[in-house]
Amino acid sequence: MLQRLALTLTAALVPVLPASAESLADVMVAAYRHSALLEQNRAVLRAADEDVAQAMSALRPVVEWAASHSFQQTDGVETVSTTLQLVASMTLFDWGRNQLAIDIAKENVLATREALVAIEQDVLLNATRAYLDVHTALQQISLQENSVNLLSQELQAAQDRFEVGEITTTDVSLAEAQLAGSRASLATAQGSYQIAIEAFVEAVGRRPVDLDPPPALPTRPASIEAAQAVARRTHPAVLQAQRATAAAELQVAAAAAERSPIITGSAGLSGNRQPRPAFDGSRDQDNSGTLSASIQLNQTLYSGGRLSAVHRRAMAGRDSARAALLNSARQVDLAVGTAWANIDVARAQIVAIDEQISAAQQAYEGVREEATLGARTTLDVLDAEQDLLEARSDRIQANANLQLAHYQLLAGMGVLTVEDLKLGIPTYDPSAYYSAVRDAPYTSTQGQNLDRVLRAIGK
Repeated sequence: MLQRLALTLTAALVPVLPASAESLADVMVAAYRHSALLEQNRAVLRAADEDVAQAMSALRPVVEWAASHSFQQTDGVETVSTTLQLVASMTLFDWGRNQLAIDIAKENVLATREALVAIEQDVLLNATRAYLDVHTALQQISLQENSVNLLSQELQAAQDRFEVGEITTTDVSLAEAQLAGSRASLATAQGSYQIAIEAFVEAVGRRPVDLDPPPALPTRPASIEAAQAVARRTHPAVLQAQRATAAAELQVAAAAAERSPIITGSAGLSGNRQPRPAFDGSRDQDNSGTLSASIQLNQTLYSGGRLSAVHRRAMAGRDSARAALLNSARQVDLAVGTAWANIDVARAQIVAIDEQISAAQQAYEGVREEATLGARTTLDVLDAEQDLLEARSDRIQANANLQLAHYQLLAGMGVLTVEDLKLGIPTYDPSAYYSAVRDAPYTSTQGQNLDRVLRAIGK
């Protein structure tokens, strides 16, 4: 009986997993392709691209037309007039105001691109966490199922010993209580698995297929200082803050340029058609046309303090952006440091837990042997078995923590992207739409090119 129980416990130490079918890389690819969050932020980026086109359009002429038809009756005389106007106007010189607006819009586009990279990292990290949670839950279920089987045999052995008078009903009740507790733990593990499945669907966009074991751990840099240096250079949050700071600097220059004059030019063509009474009582048509052109110079001399307030506000925004850049650098240092520490902690835990498992295994076997000789009680055996089970469960969780901490480190360094991970799939090109709209397309040829871009990105 003791040999059978020992073999059962040994089987409990080996996790039973589904057949290999889907790797972590497959899960990441699926998350990248099916993420609604990525689609949302790609649309945000395309909207920012259009801001460049709008700013560019300010350098071009504006052509408008207007038509009016009026009727008037005075002292019995009716007057009907029809007028058609065509007017073109354009800013000739504004001391760089429009160009600054274009540069600001471009910096905002680059900042939004970095924000999209940050979202991509979040999507891949969430997919990794969901993958590890499902894998861990399966291992916990396997461990708890084997525990239930083991304790069922333990209860049967206790009942057999009770029947021959070796133990009391108290020992049988202890075995029954331990088995019930193990079944409750199994139910908890199964519930955790269902929760992990739902989290997987949310992160990846579909239910998991049979999962492969986690891959080999990514290689981490030689030191935490090296990892933090990479993070400050490549993390999208830092790069986004840099672009936002550049845009804020340009906003200060744009606010100062608001005080400068503007030279605008306009040209117009108007036609008027009005009936004119003739001497014989009939009405002739009086048609006239007017061609006009003008150049205008205007400048605000007094705005009630508005321009000064705009300038001061821009300077405050610049100071805020600079502080945000410094804070972003500190945040990525913290993220890298936290992940680095989590890796060290998980490794130390695994080493300690392995020693704990080895000792708990020997203790369990010894207590079982002593129990057959009457030197140990059923409670001693159950406690030893529970200690070994908890150690095995902690080992599963510590291994998952180690895996996740490595990918958190990659995310903290800014290199948890499809390109950096070399997943081998086509990625979204943030410059394709920008290239199609940055010159504010208005002709049919450019419009057709833009339609092709939209079709290429699946819109």
